[in-house]
Amino acid sequence: MASLTENRRQELKALAQELGIEFHDLEIFNQALTHTSYANEAKMPTKHNERLEFLGDAVLELATSTYLYQQFPELPEGELTKIRASIVRSETLARLAQGLDFGEHLLLGHGERLCGGQGRRTNLEDAFEAVIGAVYVDQGWEKARDYVLRELAGEFAQAEALHDAILMDYKTTLQELVHKKPNQEIEYQEAGASGPDHAKVFTSRVLINGRAMGEGSGRSKKAAEQQAARQAWEKLTKK
Repeated sequence: MASLTENRRQELKALAQELGIEFHDLEIFNQALTHTSYANEAKMPTKHNERLEFLGDAVLELATSTYLYQQFPELPEGELTKIRASIVRSETLARLAQGLDFGEHLLLGHGERLCGGQGRRTNLEDAFEAVIGAVYVDQGWEKARDYVLRELAGEFAQAEALHDAILMDYKTTLQELVHKKPNQEIEYQEAGASGPDHAKVFTSRVLINGRAMGEGSGRSKKAAEQQAARQAWEKLTKK
């Protein structure tokens, strides 16, 4: 593979600095931003980003899955999968790559560039995943994980807000269901906490007229109560 020109080296260093990554090997970063069309037109053997994209996709999935597993200890596998899918959608990854100006730094073949390849969604998505792969190869798992969490912070925040809203609906729904009958009282009780201070998991139970009807866990007392309400609602409405 041809060595980097000084201009390209400085371009990549500036971009890496914006990403908060100090690459040991700028060649791997350059490869992540090299499209197959450019490699095919090069006069000498040139590596493109497809293999790094493959690796980055796996790192992205593991980093996202680990975060969601730890953040939502009460959610079953099916719901975790849905949340993950909503976060790592093609449209989202392309939008993030565009916001990072990856398109402007992509090496593209002449025809691909003339056809608007810099802004093509698939090219941007592939570049986003390939850069993750490059960070992993160059920096290791922890740096790659931290990079993913940093770039997807906004998406995770939206997922958490949606999660809380869904759970709040269960708490409200349970209250409405119980209060359809007269003299019904709902009470929430703390049932314990576990884990270190920075990752504590709380457990709460909900009682209806003094009878325990549901128990749930969450990263906050509020989330634990909401999950307990969900369990109670499902128990009361199950035929």
